[in-house]
Amino acid sequence: MALVKQVEVRSLDSFEGGMAKFFTPQTSHETMLVQVAAGAQDDLFVHRYQTDQLLVVRGSMVLVVLQDRRYRYIPLTDAQPTVVQIPPGVPHGAINPSNQGCVLVNAVLRHGAPYAPDYRPLRQPFPYDLAQAKRVLDQANQYAAA
Repeated sequence: MALVKQVEVRSLDSFEGGMAKFFTPQTSHETMLVQVAAGAQDDLFVHRYQTDQLLVVRGSMVLVVLQDRRYRYIPLTDAQPTVVQIPPGVPHGAINPSNQGCVLVNAVLRHGAPYAPDYRPLRQPFPYDLAQAKRVLDQANQYAAA
């Protein structure tokens, strides 16, 4: 039986020094700064030879992961520093239901040369549940504010 590739969500370790808070950097082969526009509903993408490691540094968004013919909605916000690791072969996209842009860092792990089809959008098998995406993001923001 083959192992099922799973998305991993984890909080960042941190320590305080003086007036600053330091977070553990992510090992990567390449680091990208990504902007997700306010109101964006990104297409799905699937990478064959890379692992994405996403961390929101300003604003908030919802990562959408397609597994077992279902969408999983993962809220990401700068108020809760969280890294989401997406292994190769897992279709994923982004929704930003807020009226503010979002900035994230993608610390990419390469498992081979960049592969052009990895950056072509996939057709969504069914529409995103935008109400569900907004709900999970609102819940995450309420939790962070508490």
